[in-house]
Amino acid sequence: MTAASHNPLSQRTRIKICGLTREQDVDAAVQAGADAVGFVLYPKSPRFVDAKRAAQLALRLPPFVTPVLLFVNEPTENVIAACEQVPAAMLQFHGDETPEQCRAASGNGARPWMRAARIPLDAAQPFDLIKFATLHEQARALLLDAHVEGYGGGGKAFDWSRLPPSVNAHLVLSGGLTPANVTDGIVQVRPRCRTLAVDVSSGVEAAKGVKDPEKIHQFVAAVRAADALLARCPNALLSTT
Repeated sequence: MTAASHNPLSQRTRIKICGLTREQDVDAAVQAGADAVGFVLYPKSPRFVDAKRAAQLALRLPPFVTPVLLFVNEPTENVIAACEQVPAAMLQFHGDETPEQCRAASGNGARPWMRAARIPLDAAQPFDLIKFATLHEQARALLLDAHVEGYGGGGKAFDWSRLPPSVNAHLVLSGGLTPANVTDGIVQVRPRCRTLAVDVSSGVEAAKGVKDPEKIHQFVAAVRAADALLARCPNALLSTT
């Protein structure tokens, strides 16, 4: 039995639209049906917003749409200060943070957090996701992104078939997702974990930091198509395109 085959919660894929910098993009994500929106508090990112700007954008969110603050090797005190401005936020650690640093920055678990797992693009470079999940067992979820130079996936997708067949964790699939390939990604990865969510940034953009509302709607529609496919054929397994 796979990690997800017996879990009714796995039947709906949650969606996060990340790298939002503008009010109209927040509104477009909400209107399309996103469950979460991400704000990048990493100064070297072209999608960077500071905590004050993230707080302004988060005020537009209706109930039950979660703001997520993304950090890369940020000092604990800076993370805590940002959280004071966006009190409803979930945290996403995307650098080299240790489990202890993640827990400390989250108020020793008072605030939910997820940890990015940077999966090598080169199949010759192994990555032990089972060990990583054990190391970060207090994380709410593990976000799977491609390991490229710098931090972030750079719009690259790793080979999903290289993931272990069963991971006892909630996973968030990221890295190079688009409306064209997200259905395949969900069908391949969901059976391998407890539940699956997806996270997209560059795949729904007109330019870096500028989202395309039509692409966002297309992405959400493709995710729902994957959910419908797996509801009809729970054992389906598609190859990536």
